[in-house]
Amino acid sequence: MAILLVFEFPVFEDEDEDENEDDRRNIMKRKMLGLIHTSATLVPVFAALCKAKLPNVDVFNIVDDSLVKSIREAGSLTATIARRVAGYLASAELAGADYILVTCSSIGAAVEAGAKLTGVPVLRVDQPMADKAVATGKKIGVIATLSTTLEPTADLIQRRAAVAGKKIELASKLVEGAFDALMAGDGVTHDAKVAAALKELSRQVDVIVLAQASMARVVDSLSAGDKRVPILASPGLAVDYLATVL
Repeated sequence: MAILLVFEFPVFEDEDEDENEDDRRNIMKRKMLGLIHTSATLVPVFAALCKAKLPNVDVFNIVDDSLVKSIREAGSLTATIARRVAGYLASAELAGADYILVTCSSIGAAVEAGAKLTGVPVLRVDQPMADKAVATGKKIGVIATLSTTLEPTADLIQRRAAVAGKKIELASKLVEGAFDALMAGDGVTHDAKVAAALKELSRQVDVIVLAQASMARVVDSLSAGDKRVPILASPGLAVDYLATVL
């Protein structure tokens, strides 16, 4: 298990006292965003997005890569795992977060439950993506390399469609073997399997949702002809949403 807590604050050069005082006031006015991850690989992804899209927001990261492993071993999200997620939300709030983003779809249900106990707004990373998919088309494809992520994402889309008052059709696709290949360091096999699944699914739906951010890189490798429909990834859409509320 690896748990990482990283704070990122602006660094100011030593200048005269008045300018330093202005800098201190500016820091006090800045919002703080807490990011909770289940993979350290997502830290630089969101760091780049936040730097580009949230330049006036300070960011810190909490990482525990044992959460997804625990879900896979248990076969589903358990009460114990949900309590751990709630604990991380509480830690982020105590660390000063004005807003919390949880970047893992597999723990979405626990995020929603824990949010009710948290005194600051909490966003699960795939909600803006689900809303975008519902607004884009009736036939929505959901693709994942883990069943524990596929089911929560599909459920979220159904519920967001109900909120929007729209009837949709879902086509879910699990890319067998891709996740294990990625964990074994075989990114080539992972990417090839995901690319093939995306090409197949694009012939059946109006829009495709990537249930895991780790698949987003594959989209860039597809030719224009293979991108028959919009393919949505959660990281950019989530940070775009945060830019409207922070």
